[in-house]
Amino acid sequence: MNKGIIEAIVEGMGLEGHLSDVQQIQTEHRIKLARFWEIKEGSRVLEIGCGQGDTTAVLAHFAGERGFVHGVDIAPPDYGSPMTVGEAAAKLKASPLGSRIRMDYGIDVLSDEVGFEDNEFDFVVLSHCSWYLKSFEELAAILTKVRRWARKLCFAEWDMGVDEPEQLAHYMAVLIQSQVECYKMNSFSNVRTLFTPEDIRELASEAGWTVSRQTAVHSPEMHDARWETDLTLAEAPAELDSPLPMPDKAKQLVRSQLKLLRAYAESGRPMRPMAVHAFVADKI
Repeated sequence: MNKGIIEAIVEGMGLEGHLSDVQQIQTEHRIKLARFWEIKEGSRVLEIGCGQGDTTAVLAHFAGERGFVHGVDIAPPDYGSPMTVGEAAAKLKASPLGSRIRMDYGIDVLSDEVGFEDNEFDFVVLSHCSWYLKSFEELAAILTKVRRWARKLCFAEWDMGVDEPEQLAHYMAVLIQSQVECYKMNSFSNVRTLFTPEDIRELASEAGWTVSRQTAVHSPEMHDARWETDLTLAEAPAELDSPLPMPDKAKQLVRSQLKLLRAYAESGRPMRPMAVHAFVADKI
């Protein structure tokens, strides 16, 4: 992969040192997605759940000077760390890619106040954002509403299928988070609803999309397995000790899973992220 493209995109995001090195790996992964989705010069893209702009920057690069990317996210501008989404967006807007990007926060796509013209965009993209949603019903509603706005749906999310032992920690961390999440009233977790690839394809079909191409994207250099493992081990024990309306037997099950995850993390064995399921769908 062309390192010059990666470095140029990351430089535009205004990151330095370790953060820049990490972002280069994240950007390389998203370049794989953009190429699979066939985002091309002149494309008009609506990105749902743009976050700090990891995918937005890559989409803007591939859309080119004649293209445009409009990113929206329900999070407020001050959400996120070590850089908030608002700060990240400001840096990206100030970069050479900025003229072809718009990023709006605090936007609930399902609000009656949010709307676009029919087929205003060539693509609507949901990249690594579905697990942040509250429920199956919320994703179904989003997929249904955005169908009017774009000709194609581009989707990417982690695939819970474990292909190799090194992915086990990532799998366990996600599974633990999603089990605890079932009993929360409010949440800021990374995994709020766990969708499998089959779940997502079924919801897309019911919303009026037909999958035309799908693939598994492997990016073993990414740090997500370690991040999710560390986060789960740091936060889940306290959540289980809180006044969570979770049956004692279910709590004990999760505590046992945490012991297994901690043992794996402390063993020094390598961790790799799970593959990513990506697809392109056309509206019926």
